Amino acid sequence: MGFYERHIGPRFVRCLCAMADISAEREKIVPRATGTVLEIGFGPGLNLPFYDPAQVSRVIGVDPNETFLKLGEAQQRVAKVPVEIRRASAESLPLDDASVDTTVITYTLCSVHDPMRCLSEVRRVLRPGGQALFLEHGLSNDAKVAVWQYRLNPLWRTLAVGCNLIRPVAGSFRAAGFALAELEEYYLPRTPKSVGFLSRGIAVVS
Repeated sequence: MGFYERHIGPRFVRCLCAMADISAEREKIVPRATGTVLEIGFGPGLNLPFYDPAQVSRVIGVDPNETFLKLGEAQQRVAKVPVEIRRASAESLPLDDASVDTTVITYTLCSVHDPMRCLSEVRRVLRPGGQALFLEHGLSNDAKVAVWQYRLNPLWRTLAVGCNLIRPVAGSFRAAGFALAELEEYYLPRTPKSVGFLSRGIAVVS
């Protein structure tokens, strides 16, 4: 990786993902995690303040990017729940089958190399009755917005070190064999629609 990808891009992404409006959206879904939690794309640990220590026994954070993980070391030190970090790809999770109760996926499917392989691995490691909590930005269901997302995606992907604007969130979960027990799709306030179409919900194995 070049200097931008190693040093500037990750900090740019962390600043975006730590915005107050985005943190408020995290707070609507992350506290619903229970038991042993797997967080895909753990990165700088922006979800850690929202886990409920009365419901969560531990959080296993998986991320292949060392720079992003280093940006989260301060968050890990003050976490209210036990945290284990695994530097690994979301497409090949270093966990046993049926070993976690909840998977948390926030602002991650946009940047994993293979979203369908990632979601297949999520299904594999979830216990029967487990749930995948998600908060993702992606391809708008408004064709006029989607046109601009496709136009902007090459530039955005470079600026945001691999993040994509054009991945369909709900459709990906369904294609991977999940049923959507809850789904809300909407635009983040005070954000351009091309980068602010969000999908928040709960996916279960169908």
